[in-house]
Parts: sequence; C-alpha cells; structure tokens
Amino acid sequence: MNTKLTYVIKYVADMDRAIAFYEKELGLTLHFRSPFWTEFDTGSTTLALHAANSEHPAGTAGLGFGVPNVDEFYSMKSANAIEFVSPPTPQFGAKIAKFKDADGAECSVSSPESQ
Repeated sequence: MNTKLTYVIKYVADMDRAIAFYEKELGLTLHFRSPFWTEFDTGSTTLALHAANSEHPAGTAGLGFGVPNVDEFYSMKSANAIEFVSPPTPQFGAKIAKFKDADGAECSVSSPESQ
C-alpha cells in the first residue's frame, strides 16, 4: 500500500503568534487560516497548526498519513496488530481513521471520502 505523510499537525498555545512565526520567520505560504486550524503549503506535506487543548498540549505534534483507500488499510492493518483508536469515519471531506504508533502516539490515516 502506498502510504504518504500528508499532514504534520502542530498544537499551539497562541495561533496568531504561531502563524506569524511560520509565515515571517520561515517564509511558509499560508494556505488557510482560522482561530483553531491553520494550514501552510510546504509542498507534498501540509503543516497544520491546531489550537492546543488538554489532550494535545502546546508544543506536541501529530502525524497524518494518506492512503488510496482507508477502508482497505484499516481492514488489513487492524488484523496485523495496529491498534486503532477509531475506524474510518467521514470528516472534513475525507475518511479518517486514528491509530497508535509504536510509541503509543496517536496518528491519523485518511483517503478521499469517495473511496
């Protein structure tokens, strides 16, 4: 299965300060901005800033992977000892499943919702 890193989600305490840093200091191109979710275009992987919360403190990050068919990935990998936190669920125009990596960190995997 062709798995690609599509998102890095950085949890931030101050969205405006984080946007200013990544835009001004690193020169990243702002793609989308909101108080709770912001995206920067970095090529094939999107840097997404998300407002921190008790589950995801400021300074932590999460990985988001893309696959051609998340239902197929879920069926194959849940049988192979990957611990899923949630099954493929339609969200934000995609189907997203969440799983834990080898260290117990939560990651997501998605494909277009039409799959």
